[in-house]
Amino acid sequence: MDFANIIQTVAIYAIPVLFAITVHEAAHGYVARHFGDNTAAMLGRVTLNPFKHIDPVGTILMPLLLYFGTGGAFVFGYAKPVPVRFGHLRNPRWDTLWVALAGPGSNLAQALIWGVLLYLLVGMGITEPFFLEMCRAGMLVNVVMAVFNLFPLPPLDGGRVLTSLLPPGPSMALSRLE
Repeated sequence: MDFANIIQTVAIYAIPVLFAITVHEAAHGYVARHFGDNTAAMLGRVTLNPFKHIDPVGTILMPLLLYFGTGGAFVFGYAKPVPVRFGHLRNPRWDTLWVALAGPGSNLAQALIWGVLLYLLVGMGITEPFFLEMCRAGMLVNVVMAVFNLFPLPPLDGGRVLTSLLPPGPSMALSRLE
């Protein structure tokens, strides 16, 4: 892969990835605050400022190393998780479910928005490949992020969903995996 292609790929994916992780993490904070836990708000994490959600290793270093190490075939990263004290929620069992679903739900909503934007651009006759590819990247990144986060393993969002739905004994056993 030549340098120009690398720059183009990074430029196409950078904005969708930043939006995806920022909105995902902020959604957890907004919903947690709505249900009674203001931990994230007190720490300034209920924000759409991407710098509050970027983990230097997980959001920048690891994806770059994987990108170059695999020739662009595999990239993975993570954001700084928004802190939530589930015991501070008004109804910890059920409110945890909504806090956990907020992140993947925001990713599915973003995928839909990127898809609508792509549809509108094509409908208006805008055929600039950069913008069309960015919309496709936005859909892909958000769907992959939502699906991955819904795997039912702690500390992923799907693990929290599962612990919310299980009876207390199995729920406690599963939450100990975190």
